[in-house]
Amino acid sequence: MKKITELTAELAAPAIAEAGCTLWDVEYVREAGTWYLRVLLDKEGGVDILDCEAVSRKLSDLLDEADPIEGSYTLEVGSAGAERALKRPGDFQRYLGSPVLVKLYRNRDGRKEFAGYLKAYDEATGAVTVTVGNQELTFEKKDVALVRLRVEF
Repeated sequence: MKKITELTAELAAPAIAEAGCTLWDVEYVREAGTWYLRVLLDKEGGVDILDCEAVSRKLSDLLDEADPIEGSYTLEVGSAGAERALKRPGDFQRYLGSPVLVKLYRNRDGRKEFAGYLKAYDEATGAVTVTVGNQELTFEKKDVALVRLRVEF
C-alpha cells in the first residue's frame, strides 16, 4: 500500500499542472491533536491564493472519492514559501550558493543554528557544507534537523 503522501501527490498532479505549478512537498503530520495533510506548491513568479484554491478544490474532491485516510484531517494547500525547507538532493543542487539556515539536533560550538550560504551537498552521505562568515562548515546528515532557505534584506 502506498503512503498517504505518495497517493496524495499522484492524485494532486493533474490539478497542480493545470494551475501551472509544481509540487514541492506533501506532508501528513499531527499537530496539537489534529492531523494535517499539507500540499506545498511552487511556481515561477510565486504561488498565489487562486492557485492554492484551484488545487485545493480539485484535490479535496479526489481525496473524498479515493478516501485513503481513515479519520478526520485538515487539507491545506499553500506555497512552499520563500524560506522553504530543503529535503531532496535536487533541492540542495538547485539552491547551491543561496542563503540558508541549518538547524542541528545538538549544540555545535555552543549553538544549534548556523546561517550562511549553501556551498555543497554530498548526495552519497547527505552531508551539507555551508559557508558561515569566512569558514566552511560541514554538517553530517544525522546531526541536521532542518535546512531551509533564508531571506536576506
